[in-house]
Amino acid sequence: MQFRKAEPADVPVLLDIYEEGRRSIRTFGIDQWQNGYPAESDVREDIARNRLWLICKDDGQIGGVFAFIDDGEPTYDRIYDGAWLTDDTQAYAAVHRVAVSLSARGTGAAGRMMEKAVEMAAELGRTSVRIDTHEGNRAMRGMLEKNGFTYCGIIYLQNGDPRVAYEKRL
Repeated sequence: MQFRKAEPADVPVLLDIYEEGRRSIRTFGIDQWQNGYPAESDVREDIARNRLWLICKDDGQIGGVFAFIDDGEPTYDRIYDGAWLTDDTQAYAAVHRVAVSLSARGTGAAGRMMEKAVEMAAELGRTSVRIDTHEGNRAMRGMLEKNGFTYCGIIYLQNGDPRVAYEKRL
């Protein structure tokens, strides 16, 4: 599997992958991503800001996607019922909008994307990688823990929804 940055031509495939993710999350009986997020506008903004990464299978098809954010995440400024592993609020990278295509599930693509995010954060001199998910998203939580992320507490999205927060110290 290879990594590359997303391009505008990838948008239709990425929207399909995010829709597959919404359907999968729905099976957990939770509301994460059920309001159309990430929307096409989110995907296009991530591409325009040069922060959307793809993992491509050996046949060139997109197997997964994640946004790598290295300029801070306001919802991570405060954490409740716990604490971040690192205390410098500017020295981390954040990962958002992680999804794996149905055809790449079970291949380790999600773990490889987390490895890539950690590698990119280290290259930028960051001290950690932070990520959040819905409390009921068992698959994502298991993948994060399997890949060395530590549960740190609760953050709240801009709309007030709680999310469980994880961090991996580099």
